[in-house]
Amino acid sequence: MLQAIPRVLVAATAATAAAFSVVPAVAYAATGPLAPPPVRDGDRGGDHLVVTVRHAGEGRDGTYELYCHPASGSHPDAAGACAVLDRGTRWGTDTFAPVPDGSMCTMQYGGPATAHVTGTWAGRPVDAVYDRGDGCRIARWNRLVPLLPDLDSGGRP
Repeated sequence: MLQAIPRVLVAATAATAAAFSVVPAVAYAATGPLAPPPVRDGDRGGDHLVVTVRHAGEGRDGTYELYCHPASGSHPDAAGACAVLDRGTRWGTDTFAPVPDGSMCTMQYGGPATAHVTGTWAGRPVDAVYDRGDGCRIARWNRLVPLLPDLDSGGRP
């Protein structure tokens, strides 16, 4: 009889542990991963970028400073540039990520324009290079207009 008690306790302990280990998995499956709290403007005081544009044409080439939250700097459309960056910033993704290796892109040439973006965005360092050498890289560029100049409609940066 004394030997049966430890087995009962072990079985009860194992059943309890199993029940508690399943609950988090079920909760996770039903709700997905928990996201961190949203970034507050006060947390983002370091949003500062330097955008250097070359070979985009008269009035578009140059080096521009951009501060966000609040929008300011020498960028000709600081508010629009900050807004496009805010809209494109997602938890767990790199706003300035290059085109993934192996992407299927149209063989389209968008011209010789290049851009180099450096600084800090959402608390992370930025050092990104842009060009318009194929359809994927043109689309990547266009996602950041007006941070980068709108070359498809002739607008300034």
